[in-house]
Amino acid sequence: MTNFLQNLIDGLSLGSIYALVALGIGLLFGILRLINFAHGDFITVGAYALIVPSADAAAQVFLGKLPWIAILPLVCLIVAIVALVADGLFFRPLRKASAPTLMIASFAVSYILQNGILMLYGSRPKAIDLGGGLNMQIQLGDLRVPLLQLVTLGITIILMTALGLFLRRTRYGIQMRAAAEDFRMAQYLGVRGNFVIGLAFVISGILAAVVSLLFTMQSGMLSHTMGVPLALFAFVAVVVGGMGSLTGAVVGGFAIGMIVTMLQAYLPADLRPFRDAFAFGIVIAVLLWRPAGLIPSKTSFERI
Repeated sequence: MTNFLQNLIDGLSLGSIYALVALGIGLLFGILRLINFAHGDFITVGAYALIVPSADAAAQVFLGKLPWIAILPLVCLIVAIVALVADGLFFRPLRKASAPTLMIASFAVSYILQNGILMLYGSRPKAIDLGGGLNMQIQLGDLRVPLLQLVTLGITIILMTALGLFLRRTRYGIQMRAAAEDFRMAQYLGVRGNFVIGLAFVISGILAAVVSLLFTMQSGMLSHTMGVPLALFAFVAVVVGGMGSLTGAVVGGFAIGMIVTMLQAYLPADLRPFRDAFAFGIVIAVLLWRPAGLIPSKTSFERI
């Protein structure tokens, strides 16, 4: 039972990361019908913003030397600006394009960001020590839980609650919900389309920045493709949860985190290298059972 509870906490922690990434992807899909595969690279940008540009393997910490009260807003600002620039240069000219065209454009943005990081920092992975104090373990009965896992889960709950309140209680949140319901009608009623989309990119960038810090503290390594696997699993979480539902994206993120963790813990040792294949097999089974996802919704912001 102790091992199971330990694995459960690990799964919730990993699911928190996937849920935050899925929220960023689902937010843009709700308004633009854009599956933004560059979202993973926004996460990478946030992580690399912590260090000085260098080709050396040993990361020279830049922002990481500042107190957390300064690191968090600075990284969020940097990633939000990158997201807004990506929207202005690549996605705004394609406002009337089809969903497949927007998705291909997101792939292009992804490769541009990856190669930009390669030019500035080189291709060698870099080690970084960030938030070392959070790696201490807390004794909960027979369980030894890393403080970082509890912090990750707590931050995820806070951000989900804040986003839900923003979408339900604020003027701009209501405008975003209206745009997700019927973008053209919302424009007819006075909603500024470009502003709402830009705001969605900013919020998506902030979520990516938070994920970049949490994931960097957990892994202690940076690479120019570090955000790609996160975006892939988060996209799967969005599909499993239900395209067009932020609640579904969150549920899908936690579900994928739990599946991956439990497979890693309970698969036979010789099958563990194929963990992801088993995970995606379970995903296919879920979609065969519920093709519309676990929590399908008419709009992305119907419930959260």
